[in-house]
Amino acid sequence: MSVAEAVPNLLICLREGLEAGLVVTILLAAVRRLSTPERPVPTTPVWLGVLGAVSVAGSFAAVLTYSTAVLTSSARAVVAGVLSVLAVALVTAMIFWMRRTGAALSGQLRGEVARAAGLGAGVLAVTAFLAVGREGLETTLFVWTAVKAAGSTVAPLVGAALGLGIAIALCWLLFRRAVRLNLGVFFNRTAVLLIVIAAGVLAYGLGDLQEAGWLPGARWIAFDLTAHVDPNSWWVSIITGVTNLSPKMTVLQVMAWIAYLATVIPLFVRAGRTPATEPAATEPETEPAHADWWERIAGPRPALVGATLVVVPVLAAATAIALLPSGDENTTRTVSVTADACAPEWTSAHTGTQTIAVRNASGKSGEIDLVDADGAVAGEIENIGPGTTAELTATLNPGSYTIVCLMSGRPSLSSQRVQATGPQTDAPPAFKPARASELRAPNDAYQAYVRQVLTRVTGAVGAVGRDLRARNIPAAQADWLLALQEWERVGASYNSFGDAGTAVDGLPGGLPDGVNDPRFTGLRRLEYGLWHGQGPDQLLPVVDKLTADIATVSDNLTSTAIAGDPATLPVRAHEILEDALRDHLSGLDDQGAGAAYPATLADVEVTRVVLDQLAVPLDERDPKLRPDLGAKLDRLRTALLATQDNGRWRALAQTPQAARQAVLAAIGAALESLDRVPRLLETKAN
Repeated sequence: MSVAEAVPNLLICLREGLEAGLVVTILLAAVRRLSTPERPVPTTPVWLGVLGAVSVAGSFAAVLTYSTAVLTSSARAVVAGVLSVLAVALVTAMIFWMRRTGAALSGQLRGEVARAAGLGAGVLAVTAFLAVGREGLETTLFVWTAVKAAGSTVAPLVGAALGLGIAIALCWLLFRRAVRLNLGVFFNRTAVLLIVIAAGVLAYGLGDLQEAGWLPGARWIAFDLTAHVDPNSWWVSIITGVTNLSPKMTVLQVMAWIAYLATVIPLFVRAGRTPATEPAATEPETEPAHADWWERIAGPRPALVGATLVVVPVLAAATAIALLPSGDENTTRTVSVTADACAPEWTSAHTGTQTIAVRNASGKSGEIDLVDADGAVAGEIENIGPGTTAELTATLNPGSYTIVCLMSGRPSLSSQRVQATGPQTDAPPAFKPARASELRAPNDAYQAYVRQVLTRVTGAVGAVGRDLRARNIPAAQADWLLALQEWERVGASYNSFGDAGTAVDGLPGGLPDGVNDPRFTGLRRLEYGLWHGQGPDQLLPVVDKLTADIATVSDNLTSTAIAGDPATLPVRAHEILEDALRDHLSGLDDQGAGAAYPATLADVEVTRVVLDQLAVPLDERDPKLRPDLGAKLDRLRTALLATQDNGRWRALAQTPQAARQAVLAAIGAALESLDRVPRLLETKAN
């Protein structure tokens, strides 16, 4: 059990529990104050209202848990995402409400109790129910989202229980005046921590919505540290558990996290500078002239009202659960992965769609595959963390299937082979994992293609040098654009050529002296000089070094990540345009030429080349994919060409908004389909 995963729920339950406990304490104190020997006011209605609020919170949790259990994995992701965003909104509102009105809370509640006591004990129960119920619903929603995010680990539940236990103990001690606690300081300081936690929950919820397809950008990754950090390490577990951040996040998740913190923290600080004004204490009327209908009904009946507040939520939850579609008991099953066994519970199967919950007790992260007798993958979990549960959904046809567990640093394990019985389904055929031998020939063709393009790059750079020696800057700028496009046609995305590629196409970001740093070289250094008034004396040495660096790339081609490993070629089919979206179409790599659109057009061309080289293995697995991709790349090419003005490329800032949006829409659609290429041609470890 991870202690870090318990911290968020411990904090939220401690805060919300203490807040609700203070409400109950104030209500009880107000009742005691109003009670006289001649007209005693019992505290029983308050406790009945509290019990009703607990009933509402428990019923809400039951409906959430059961309703998501019978949904598909995609629908569960949608529900979890929406509820996470809603939980963040409620918690944020709660933080600001407590910041602004905490000082006046006691007076407000005493006034409500005095009014309720005048109307009857039943209304007093309703008052307690409403005062505590809001805290219960907020807490339930936030805790539920945290538990879902943590998978099968019990840490969030343990944290929630500890938080509530501590809150109850503190409230009892405060009521008995055994301890003194500066509640204003406590709520304000813990609010900052809660804001950080809420930002992580927001990012996690948006990731769920991206996974379900409700939000775009699921494949636009801001960073992926999984290859550089061990997700099982203690410090990663602490950061992930406390903040809900993960080593791999999309751009939308990161931007939402930053925007939430940048917005909420300053507003929270500013709210504290405005002193809350408490209205003058006045004794409310104990008998209003016209009581509301619920006040007239609830007034004299505390037992009936209390029973109603407790029973109605339970009945409502039971009715909702009964009306929900029940899942087939054979549809969802749980299997486990340990250090020595892979899904020993996998003993039977049936045709049709089913969900397998995989509980990872191996202590390692890894991949889970459901494969048929031919080795084709019918369903998979790409990454499952230690101590978590993830779901594998697959539609099976008659045949035999086994579960394969590929855990980090351990030999492959397999379950027993099970025969799926039942009728044939309309499920798409499972695809076989790619073999290295299938990708070797396409990769050899790609290497030959790259060598030819590098020769053209060298020629174009040589033309730039000749233009500079002739002091013809306009011609040098035109030839530079040709050189850039030829380099883009190589397909060197995501620094896949290593240091040699950085020398050819590196950017000044991160260098101590920026554009003036001597390590800023290559095509982008030429671009900066050509569009910032630098002359031949400054730029000809850059041309000479660039020519040598291109030769280095060509000489070491087979040892680079882009061409040395055949398994990377399917990934490159997706990453070329993903890199164009990240760097070109955002303006990130522009050094003055405004060449985002012609560079992206060259990326479209090399993407077609890679897809043609992968034609045989792709068409075997999905004959419709390449025609679909061809049509989407055609639309992207048309959108790019439409950004021109009388044959001249526009820079991003000079392009009409409609044309820019058309390009972004077209590249987004292409990337969504290109994402299937590395999935279909993924090679599996032995």
